[in-house]
Amino acid sequence: MKACASVHYWARELRALGHEVVLIPPQYVKPYVQRGKSDAADAEAICEAMSRPKLAKNLVPVKNAEQQAAQMLMKLRAQFIARRTQLSNSIRGFAAEFGFTAPKGFSRLGALLAEIGADAGLPELAREMFERLADDYARIDAEVAKLDIKLMELHSASEVSRRLATIPGIGPVGAMLLTIKAADATAFKSGRSFAAWAGLTPKNHSTAGKNRLGVITRAGNEMLRSVLVAGATAVIQHMRRGGKHVWPWLEALIARKPPKLVAIALANKLARIAWKLMVSGERYRPRAALPGVTQL
Repeated sequence: MKACASVHYWARELRALGHEVVLIPPQYVKPYVQRGKSDAADAEAICEAMSRPKLAKNLVPVKNAEQQAAQMLMKLRAQFIARRTQLSNSIRGFAAEFGFTAPKGFSRLGALLAEIGADAGLPELAREMFERLADDYARIDAEVAKLDIKLMELHSASEVSRRLATIPGIGPVGAMLLTIKAADATAFKSGRSFAAWAGLTPKNHSTAGKNRLGVITRAGNEMLRSVLVAGATAVIQHMRRGGKHVWPWLEALIARKPPKLVAIALANKLARIAWKLMVSGERYRPRAALPGVTQL
């Protein structure tokens, strides 16, 4: 059962008309679909799910129009960034076929294109194709820059986003995603529930009194989870390069666990801290520095 893309719009419209509307996560309705897939079976499953007392704790808050618009900005920015990366890889791949290479990074792409344009031995058709790719890349790069400016404007206007951005590993993008996706943080009873909603807790395969925890559930919003993991990875790399220590436990964890596992653990920690700040309205305050340990 897949939720309709315009479900938040219709929920807002019905509420404006005075109707009481709640949104149910589709994954909690699916178990009550008896067999087959039809509108009648879906409606029966929704009614059955709504009769369960536990479901009242897992309702989806309805997003307002401003939140929907901000979410659209984030998704569009992600699409443009993916397209820019695709174009960069295409340029490098085609250039390699003609013997042109360049170091990694978007900043090195201009020099590569200039080197291609200065080669008199390059076929005219190939030169024209490279020019088309370069024009498309420049256009997409300019669009990303414009969206970044708009994103920073939204971030600066949001008091919650500014507070979340003070957490190590969470920048304006992560702070805005948290603000948009978790508009009502009080709906989660704890930081662990919030981290589980983001898909950063291990799957439980326990049975017969034996606890077996597997990989993370990957539930929730993929973009939010990836941004949290990317921020955690940046913090770990900063520490490995000799940067200041953010948390004492993190250094010990890096020494004995694989890097990806540490990144997930830190992302889980960041999600819990973010939930606490959203619920309490406080600012991030690093713990007092321990003897021999420098804190940010």
